[in-house]
Amino acid sequence: MNEISLHSLDYIIIGISLLIPVAISLKFSRKQNNTKKFFTASGSIPAWAIGMSILATLISSITFLAYPGEGFSSNWILLVQGLMVPVTLLFFIGFIVPLYRKVIKLSAYEYFERRFGFGARLYSSLGFILAHFSGVGTVFFLIALTFSKATGLSTTEMVWIMGSLIIFITLIGGIEAVIWMDVMQGFILIAGGLVTLLILLFTTKGGPAAIWEVAVENDKTGFGPYEFDVVHLTFLVMVLNGVFYAIQKYGTDQTIVQRYLTAKSDKEAIKASLMGVFMSVPLWAMFMFIGTALFAYYQLNGVALPPDVKPDGVFPYFIMTQMPAGVIGLVLAALLAAAISSLDSELNCLSAIVLEDYYLRFKPESTEKQRMFMSKLVIVLAGFASMLIALYYVRHGGEGALGIVFTLYAIFSGGIAGMFLLGIFSKRANKEGVYMGILASIMFTAYAIITSTPLEIGGENRLLVDLGAYNYTHHTLMIGVYSHIVLFVVGYLFSLCFSPAKDINNLTYAGWLQKKKEEGEKSLVRSGKP
Repeated sequence: MNEISLHSLDYIIIGISLLIPVAISLKFSRKQNNTKKFFTASGSIPAWAIGMSILATLISSITFLAYPGEGFSSNWILLVQGLMVPVTLLFFIGFIVPLYRKVIKLSAYEYFERRFGFGARLYSSLGFILAHFSGVGTVFFLIALTFSKATGLSTTEMVWIMGSLIIFITLIGGIEAVIWMDVMQGFILIAGGLVTLLILLFTTKGGPAAIWEVAVENDKTGFGPYEFDVVHLTFLVMVLNGVFYAIQKYGTDQTIVQRYLTAKSDKEAIKASLMGVFMSVPLWAMFMFIGTALFAYYQLNGVALPPDVKPDGVFPYFIMTQMPAGVIGLVLAALLAAAISSLDSELNCLSAIVLEDYYLRFKPESTEKQRMFMSKLVIVLAGFASMLIALYYVRHGGEGALGIVFTLYAIFSGGIAGMFLLGIFSKRANKEGVYMGILASIMFTAYAIITSTPLEIGGENRLLVDLGAYNYTHHTLMIGVYSHIVLFVVGYLFSLCFSPAKDINNLTYAGWLQKKKEEGEKSLVRSGKP
């Protein structure tokens, strides 16, 4: 990719976008004197701010780069996952939010312990830690790579600069600062996307009509293929993936569940959740269409792309070579905002999980001062460990040993949405059955991954295990779908062999419905109505 120097105006805009989160963190730093304030803001955040925070957390820098790349190289099929989130959310958010706000203190995975025992909590929380820990390292790498091309600094230098900054602002401000930073950065993100889209629409020869014509002619629109096929990437695969993504994200993901606890009431928390996801869908669509418009731009304007540029690199290349001074700074600030919004949230939530699920289990009598020290220590350690992952990417491109580590994570963290559905909707399910379901899910996921995913071993790419005709052949995204289904089905069937769990009415959907009915009857009695 060709490199050009940023204009001084661009540096000013980027600098301001960096000063904003620092200033917000410093503003809230004095209030962070206990873990309740540090992790839940003592339930004092208004719904609209939480909604903007959820939006900013869901729109990461990976989305900022990957969606335009996909829109440029293919059609809009990957957007189907996001479209399924609000559809799925409407069915369960109304009782999941009150449930969590009532039965957990801080960790989303406390629910699994109360429902199925400590083993279920350990499995689900460890899965979250590994997934988000590796994800933070990936985002550090991507954002450092992009800004190294823009500033002329090396990717390694940018990893250390950006990583240190994000650790600092997360460390001193707590979740309250994280949310208000997300609000400001959410507006920057929206502005950057809109400005980019407008530039593309009105600098492409022929304007919006020509862009649409080129997109249709080259099959860049639509969500197909629509065949009943789970071997290839199809509409059906993305629908199924989107349903389970929504369940896992809003039902079991600490970055979302923790935000339920920051709201002033159940009603406010539900409103914030719906606001966050319904705002996210148009933004996902906008970035996908930016990729479509980029394809038309380079087709119609006769501007040549470097032969070695990959689809994910087209958008950064366009930013650096075709945008005017000032606008480059705004779009890069938006990309930076997307990274900070996801990274500060990840580090805060990782710290919350380590404190609540592990530290307090072994040191329940610890003082508030000790808990705060441990919480901040985890942020620092997790942040620097994630930076080391990013530096590994810089040197090795993420191949080799790290690929094996991430493969092992995928094997040992599958099926969590299935366990969540089993706990919520089946009163018959018990811990013995669920543990068998977890084992079955691990075994299935291990089989599917090691018989379908080539890894670099001994200098060549090959399968860990090759079973020939018995290798897993369905699309990779279906592994996650199947792992949830396997855990649910096996967990339920083995639960029938053991005694039902006791005292779980307040942990199930049926119990919630019964409580609502009783509250309605009491309300009628108080009003004097028959």
